[in-house]
Amino acid sequence: MTSAPIPNPAQPAHHRPEGTPVADDRTPHALPDTSATPAPPSADNPADNPADDPAQRVQRTVIGAPRGTTGIASERAADDAARDTAVSVWTTAQTSPAAQRKGRYVADSTAHPAKMLPTVAAHAIAHYTQPGDLVLDPMCGIGTTLVEAVHAGRRAAGIEYEPHWVDVARANLLLAHHAGVTHEGRVFHGDARQIAALLPPEYLGQAALVVTSPPYGPSTHGQVAVAPGKGIQKYHHLYGNTLDRGNLANIGHHRLLSGFTRILAGLVPFLRPGGHIAITIRPWREHAELIDLPSQIRACGLHAGLIPVERCVALLARAAEHDLVPRGSFFQRDFIRKQREAGLPLHLIAHEDVLVFRTPLTPQSSRELKCSQHEPGVATRSLSRVGSGVCAEPEGVAA
Repeated sequence: MTSAPIPNPAQPAHHRPEGTPVADDRTPHALPDTSATPAPPSADNPADNPADDPAQRVQRTVIGAPRGTTGIASERAADDAARDTAVSVWTTAQTSPAAQRKGRYVADSTAHPAKMLPTVAAHAIAHYTQPGDLVLDPMCGIGTTLVEAVHAGRRAAGIEYEPHWVDVARANLLLAHHAGVTHEGRVFHGDARQIAALLPPEYLGQAALVVTSPPYGPSTHGQVAVAPGKGIQKYHHLYGNTLDRGNLANIGHHRLLSGFTRILAGLVPFLRPGGHIAITIRPWREHAELIDLPSQIRACGLHAGLIPVERCVALLARAAEHDLVPRGSFFQRDFIRKQREAGLPLHLIAHEDVLVFRTPLTPQSSRELKCSQHEPGVATRSLSRVGSGVCAEPEGVAA
């Protein structure tokens, strides 16, 4: 590996040129947290993995037909009609992340420690929305969901807690505007746990889809450089100030799940009946043990009153003719190598889970679902089953 200077991780200048078509809401609404429990370290980097070429089908000899999901007769007819083209494994890593973002994202986007894969967002938007629909992301980061939505002819709005990434997301939307995109994209600054105070009331009941991903903890692998005599150095691997207890990435695993449950519940009033929420999430390893974070996030969705309809796989490896070609980061490969040398035959994680929920189709079914969620022991069992430690939020939080 050739030597290279360690890049300066200082935050770049704001991207707010005149004429920007995006909103400029900059009043933060942070919720303090008193827990000092550190978030678990992640041995896998959710940032540096693939996804920005049009998703390609995998042959049915390899992947079966999608599972039936809703159990409702009217929806089964639609599912049957789509069964010829829809598959539950998304080939979203046919090109590298850099190639996927080239020309659509400003250079400062690279510094985000956990960027969503653009083709994952684009695939969800194409399959769960129609042109002109509203797409939301309550933790939008550099604005990947928003950028892919406006390029696909949808309207988009996002919330981001860290001011620097608010600026970068707006710069990415401005880049789309300069490329000729006319659909509205807006970024609001604040804590998504206070979503009702952040999004304008005209969005209530309007969103067709939410695409988002929770933070993976206070530190991810980021990027690496080699300096003479100093070995491998990490940079761009932190979520802002690690002392900021308002940041969900800094408050510990259990409180992260509790806060994410609150965000999901707060999204429900902004979704139209039958609207979908697609959550990209990956398992991570702690002391070589695999933590099933997707199942814990599924419990969060159930506790928020959402209906699970699909659990798909978004590949993080390129699907070649006869096998998968991994695109693991340096740290992922180094971790696997060390574990194998220690006698543990681990493999690179080559996919993200995509959990898809929907809201009830009618107000009546919403009330019935709420009652069932509050029956003694129902919610408790669903959360304790995964040992996540998700705790119920105060009265009035759930929609």
